[in-house]
Amino acid sequence: MEKTVVLYPGLPVSHFRPMMQLADAILEAGYTVVVAVIDATKEQNPDMAAAVGSIIASSNPAVTFHTLPRIPDPPTITNDVNLFLGYFELIRRYNKPFDELLRTMPPRSIHAVIVDSVSNAALDVTRELGIPAYIFFTTNASVLAVYLQVPSIRAEGEPSFKELEDDTLSFHGAPPMPASHLLEQLLEDPDSEIYKEMVSSLSNNMEADGILVNTLASLEARALGALTDPQFLPAGTGSEHTMPPVYCVGPLVQGAAGTEGKHECLTWLDEQPERSVVFLCFGSIGMGNHSEAQLKEIAVGLERSGHRFLWVVRAPLGDNPEKAFGRDANPDLHGLLPDGFLERTSGRGIVVKIWAPQVDVLHHRATGAFVTHCGWNSVLEGITAGVPMLCWPQYAEQKMNKVFMVEEYGVGVEMVGWQQGLVTAEEVEAKVRLVMESEKGEQLRAQVMAHKEAADMAWKDGGSSRAAFGKFLVDVHAGLGLARR
Repeated sequence: MEKTVVLYPGLPVSHFRPMMQLADAILEAGYTVVVAVIDATKEQNPDMAAAVGSIIASSNPAVTFHTLPRIPDPPTITNDVNLFLGYFELIRRYNKPFDELLRTMPPRSIHAVIVDSVSNAALDVTRELGIPAYIFFTTNASVLAVYLQVPSIRAEGEPSFKELEDDTLSFHGAPPMPASHLLEQLLEDPDSEIYKEMVSSLSNNMEADGILVNTLASLEARALGALTDPQFLPAGTGSEHTMPPVYCVGPLVQGAAGTEGKHECLTWLDEQPERSVVFLCFGSIGMGNHSEAQLKEIAVGLERSGHRFLWVVRAPLGDNPEKAFGRDANPDLHGLLPDGFLERTSGRGIVVKIWAPQVDVLHHRATGAFVTHCGWNSVLEGITAGVPMLCWPQYAEQKMNKVFMVEEYGVGVEMVGWQQGLVTAEEVEAKVRLVMESEKGEQLRAQVMAHKEAADMAWKDGGSSRAAFGKFLVDVHAGLGLARR
């Protein structure tokens, strides 16, 4: 009988893509892989649907994809602080078709189900069927450590995280950080529906039989030490289980594509000196859009720095929140950027509309620095390419990632103006020069190269991530999940 692992990825592309990298590792271990896909994005978000479709089309042909039957009148997923209310309800309503899929498979063939962390409402299904279930946590172990402590760090009746504002919070396994750096949903009124739903979802990860994290042990020794400490969570955290095993199985990132179908920006990079180009890109979805005023500040700062640059620009969101999911109008660069900027920087810089092949750019010999929104996939891509980073967080857990990148991993410097809502041209110029010209920049490069070398070894024989993945497979085979119940 086949040994099958069922994967249930989250809808965001940033969650879907690394789970497909995990699928390759599971296939290599001799398992059959079935991926359950929610086809709920075509009407609400055609761009995300197209991106997910592209990932599926390029995935290992040995992976079997099963699109779950569409539910009637799916809940609306809004682009605001209540986004997760619609998302969590969507997952709950898909529990029935997900249950039906699992029941159609031979009962003893399913060795494990791996569920994306934001889709953990599906654990209700696996619990009912008695199938071992694991969480796939697409961001880092430090964020995981923070998330799992949130329900216990604020007692009922104490000031909310929003009221604490920039007061410093201390977490086991992570550097201190301002309360304002937490997820925006956690900065809402503790009596609000979104706050309660978010805390409940974070706690629900504890109900899994284990948590696979897209990181490497050497990068996050402090967080991993906390997560494996029997005293990590205080008594009374609301979970009937002890801390489940944590497996650091990263970096699960997309490799460089090579020269086939080469993007024009890569041809331009071929003509630039080694490590001479600053690459600016703010994520695969439009939430990284900047205001017109901010775009002009970036342009002035880049021009004054004198350094070569490759900059991915999207049109400002304006009053159209739908653009946040990728529906960018084709930006008029001459209208958005300072008069004459493109002409004056011609040859020294290149501006690309909407999208560039980020992994290929980062791995190019000419790329010397990366201005990033601190999304975890981008951070891992920067590390595996050995490129120091300028940290400019935008949304989600990126403010926390910024803290870890600067204070824990030593791979970046912060663009501090984001906290006031505008990074000035003066700061852009100064930080670009710091990374590209100064001794501090050389220290950052040396540190990120050390992490790159560790990442290169992590999945090789004897590497930490391969060992952690092997331990996961042993636990699955031994039926650890059933033994813990």
